Amino acid sequence: MPTVLLLLGMRFSYWAREHEPIHVHVQKGDAEARFNIEPEVVLTENKGFKPHELALAEEVIRDNREFMVEHWKLFFKNK
Repeated sequence: MPTVLLLLGMRFSYWAREHEPIHVHVQKGDAEARFNIEPEVVLTENKGFKPHELALAEEVIRDNREFMVEHWKLFFKNK
């Protein structure tokens, strides 16, 4: 599971065998969430994150969206 970013105790990653749309998984402790990041940032799954943690994760994704999309494209281009 390639990690794209570690920040504020959250791990932002995707699986090595992913599918579109471009999305990122967020883990912190036992909590997990998934956000689509293309064509826009949208929460698609949440297991255990509190609303304020989801808001923080979404803010981090929005602030780093271009980097995450580029990282995804480079990683899967080489697969």
